[in-house]
Amino acid sequence: MRVVLAEDLFLLRDGLTRTLLEHGCEIVASVDNGPELRRALAERDFDVALVDIRLPPTHTDEGLKAALEARRARPGLPVLILSQYVDQLYAHELLSSGEGAVGYLLKDRVTHTTPFLDALRTVAAGGTVMDPMVVAKLLSRSGKRGRIGSLTPREHEVLAGMAEGHSNTSIARTLRISESAVAKHIAAIFGKLRLEPSSEVNRRVMAVLAYLKG
Repeated sequence: MRVVLAEDLFLLRDGLTRTLLEHGCEIVASVDNGPELRRALAERDFDVALVDIRLPPTHTDEGLKAALEARRARPGLPVLILSQYVDQLYAHELLSSGEGAVGYLLKDRVTHTTPFLDALRTVAAGGTVMDPMVVAKLLSRSGKRGRIGSLTPREHEVLAGMAEGHSNTSIARTLRISESAVAKHIAAIFGKLRLEPSSEVNRRVMAVLAYLKG
């Protein structure tokens, strides 16, 4: 997996680099500021970009802006955003295109190697991964209405698991139900959200986006 890495804190960037290399990834670009990130996203051939929201020179949302610009130029470009805290506005901006291949993780999760790498691979494969705290924040901002409001409590739990990037097997284990039950709930979710059969991956992404955007 070829990775573009953007992080201005040297120690964290070095730690991420070591982790990625140890697990068979190739770092095609490692940058610490917005302008260099923009060049890397435009010029390098990669599978996923791992980007800190805050980068020089502004130290505000330079990383996110560069990622959004790159995705506008190349729709579906895989980007996993890292942040020190949950920001609902940033999460909404990332999801606003209605496409997959995006993720939003808190930096605390990076210390848990397996979930972090799983999230990176999921985004690279076109999936959507949201940190559990991001999901909780987005869902607490307002009540769910319309088609989302028609989901049962169990369907909400299954869809929340999908939003966090979990597989059917993982969701089944967490909820202590069978994988076939998870599959039935997902089929019901697709039906209630009126997501017509196409690619299973695309419908899964669209269901997650509909859930998080409310």
